[in-house]
Amino acid sequence: MKRAELTEKIADIKRERGWSWRYIAGEIGGMSEILIVGALLGQMKLTKPQCERAAALLGLTEQEKRLLNEVPARGSPMPPTDPLIYRFYELVMINGPAWKALIEEEFGDGIMSAIDFDMELERQPNPKGDRVRLTMTGKFLPYRYYGATGNDQSLGYKKD
Repeated sequence: MKRAELTEKIADIKRERGWSWRYIAGEIGGMSEILIVGALLGQMKLTKPQCERAAALLGLTEQEKRLLNEVPARGSPMPPTDPLIYRFYELVMINGPAWKALIEEEFGDGIMSAIDFDMELERQPNPKGDRVRLTMTGKFLPYRYYGATGNDQSLGYKKD
């Protein structure tokens, strides 16, 4: 079975049983619902105990259960074609240079990790139309200046 086929099977089970992603993620547990749903959609992997719970909940075969624990091929075509996903791409294209400049000014020369990272999603009620609130936190990873010697700074942390 291919990973995309398992994703479709899981989506079919979700529809047939009338479950929400939040319900499924809550039943599997053990990490962020965003990561669990991402794993069920083929972009992340579940731990072995989570795979056991997912298989029991969804009625998956042994092969399908093991597939949920494999490291996936992540990402999608660029630019994305789905309108909602494209909005995130657009946010990065437009705001990315400002985010980069502000992060570097605050932390130094480095990146925000997308591996040592967490995200929360919540509905924010608003009389003019509810809003989506995303909160992201990622560990700052300074660039390492290989070969730095003596008093030269070897990591890109901001120095006051």
